[in-house]
Amino acid sequence: MSLAYPIAKTARAALSSADQAARTRREAEDLSGDHIAALETEWLTPAAKDLAKWLEKADQGPGSGFLQHYEDAEGKTVLAVTYWKVTSRKAKADKPETVAKPAEDHTDDLYFKHNRSKKKRKPKPVDPNQLALFDPPPDEKS
Repeated sequence: MSLAYPIAKTARAALSSADQAARTRREAEDLSGDHIAALETEWLTPAAKDLAKWLEKADQGPGSGFLQHYEDAEGKTVLAVTYWKVTSRKAKADKPETVAKPAEDHTDDLYFKHNRSKKKRKPKPVDPNQLALFDPPPDEKS
């Protein structure tokens, strides 16, 4: 059985009042009709007396595998709730989309000393003390 995460606005809502669950973001957006901000994980520390109620509600909910139990340093139960966080489409539409200009690329400056110029460079003068590896030795010349 694959994981299915509840669709909700908060982790508490995901535990108690979620009606739908989805495996993928696209599926979550199709089911909810709203914009899904992200797959969110929130950490909740319920009171010991409320823990049984929360776990029962989570078992009755539509999701599967979205709740993990942990213990903090003091021995209190901590719940990690993973859910699809809903934001309304109106909030997304109200914000004007700003497209950032790409920064100037300085890769050539970093990796190539001469910025890939096509000019012919002067060859460096040959050091007279350098060995001539491919010439025959001077005494064998004929």
